[in-house]
Amino acid sequence: MSKVLIVDDQPSIRVALKLLCELKGIDTLEAPSPEIAKELIAREDVGVVVQDMNFAADRTSGQEGIDLFRAIRKLDPDLPVLLLTAFTSLRTAVDLVKEGAADYVEKPWDDQRLVLTLQNLLRVRSLQVENRRLHAQRSIERRELARRYQLCGIVYGSAQMQAAISLAVHVAPSDAPVLITGPSGAGKEKLAEIVQANSRRKDQPFLKVNVGALPDDLLEAELFGAEAGAFTGAVKARTGRFEAASSGTLFLDEIGNLSLKGQARLLRVLQSGEFERLGSSTTRKVDVRIVSATNSDLEKGIASGQFREDLYYRLNVIEIALPPLGKRPDDVLPLAEQFLPGFAQGRSLVLGDDARTALLQHDWPGNVRELRNRLQRGALVSRDGVVSAADLGLATAGPASSEEVGTLDHVERATIERALETAQGVISRAAVELGLSRQALYRRMERLGIVMRTVKA
Repeated sequence: MSKVLIVDDQPSIRVALKLLCELKGIDTLEAPSPEIAKELIAREDVGVVVQDMNFAADRTSGQEGIDLFRAIRKLDPDLPVLLLTAFTSLRTAVDLVKEGAADYVEKPWDDQRLVLTLQNLLRVRSLQVENRRLHAQRSIERRELARRYQLCGIVYGSAQMQAAISLAVHVAPSDAPVLITGPSGAGKEKLAEIVQANSRRKDQPFLKVNVGALPDDLLEAELFGAEAGAFTGAVKARTGRFEAASSGTLFLDEIGNLSLKGQARLLRVLQSGEFERLGSSTTRKVDVRIVSATNSDLEKGIASGQFREDLYYRLNVIEIALPPLGKRPDDVLPLAEQFLPGFAQGRSLVLGDDARTALLQHDWPGNVRELRNRLQRGALVSRDGVVSAADLGLATAGPASSEEVGTLDHVERATIERALETAQGVISRAAVELGLSRQALYRRMERLGIVMRTVKA
């Protein structure tokens, strides 16, 4: 279990903090000097540092405390640091919070508030460590997937996509039909390519057809072929997609939009592996692996009579579900950075910080397709090589009026003051409640005139 490291050159302070923590079941380490503190951080499981701002070598300026904080940030930028400060060094503590310190506590401290802050920071640290572990594990798994399998250039960062890709490559060697579900533009076709690329049919034809877009009078000719003279304009024999994909894979996109008549014809060939060209009585055999995709809820279609239950179970031996891009934000920036160079037209383009923030905050109703279009727009509109949120079309529509600004400021001030009150003045807790970083909260407090004396230590 992570421990609280108490850094203070006064034994009485260290003993008091140690006893307080032990009463609440918090394990501690002690360091009488910055040098020993840095050694302990390097070798022990430290979850939070409580450090004094003034040491014996320099009781006035607090420079030794500043140097220690910055050294800790270099050793572990994510390690929460809680500053112990006297009134004389309060301004310095506030400045260090803006640099990334978790918070500060004035001496003499309130025991209950201090313990609550430490417990919260330990929970945050625990989540950080777990997230770091999962991220490292996913990185290893991504590298292993890329080493062992053909991933067709797919770019991703989320656990959801990693799970979908892992399932795709696992079932690829079989001939079992695969149904890929998910919203339009989520990447279903790319996943079908991965299935094909890792199958025993990878060197055989891989054909794609949007069956939902085919009217009934063209469906049979498209899928099964037609003899010359089978219909007006059929001047020569035509090979259908099933026949052309023989020994390979056929990707049937938007299967949920296929008419009932089309469903009946498709079911027959899936059951028997046999079909006849339009205008022919000759039965042909075909060996094709079927991968299908839909953005529809086929089970609802079955319940409403719009989709055949027997066809559903023929297609859905293995289902791979792709969530919308808005539900997998870890994929957004990797995809954006992949798309942007392709639209740069020889220029050097980068995403600005505001663009990155806007990309992560957007809901992506159009999924990956919308993201790609936004990046293309940004590349075309950007003039200085830095793509902004406005270039992506994700900025606000325009400046608010002075009256609107005043109203918004009033609402924002009240919201922040209420969060500070709920958090008992603990900046880090108020920032979490508001969904802001501590630095962002301080900037807003300064802009809105919420002075530090209104905030409890």
